Amino acid sequence: MNLHTLKPAKGAVKQKKRVARGPGSGRGGTSTRGHKGAKSRSGFKNKRNFEGGQMPLQMRLPKRGFKSPNRVAYTVLNLDRLQEVVDKYNVTSLDLETMVEKGIVGKNDRVKVLGRGDLNAAVTIAVHAVSESAKAAIEAKGGTVNLV
Repeated sequence: MNLHTLKPAKGAVKQKKRVARGPGSGRGGTSTRGHKGAKSRSGFKNKRNFEGGQMPLQMRLPKRGFKSPNRVAYTVLNLDRLQEVVDKYNVTSLDLETMVEKGIVGKNDRVKVLGRGDLNAAVTIAVHAVSESAKAAIEAKGGTVNLV
């Protein structure tokens, strides 16, 4: 055995399929594309949701709901979560900068305090919005609410 006599095992190397190289190749004529139609032609590209002419799924489903382009989406902060923050960081006043610094809300979030849970500490809060029940609960414990 010499280096110049080495070759791969029989059946280990597959030859490239030579399409459209005449009738002798066995793949001349239509070049494995079938007869006529868009798929047989060059430049054919199927649309992403195309279902063969059947009514597409996004058109079969009903239109539903409405999202106002002028909506104001708030990040909700409930009283029980507020109490956790007060206990964890031992703070008496919370403004937006402090909340962003502690990782409670994002820097571009609009924050609204809601009244779920209990608050046991007097806290001064500066947020974008607050519900009536949350405001009453905060002020009942001696805290204040400032709207930004």
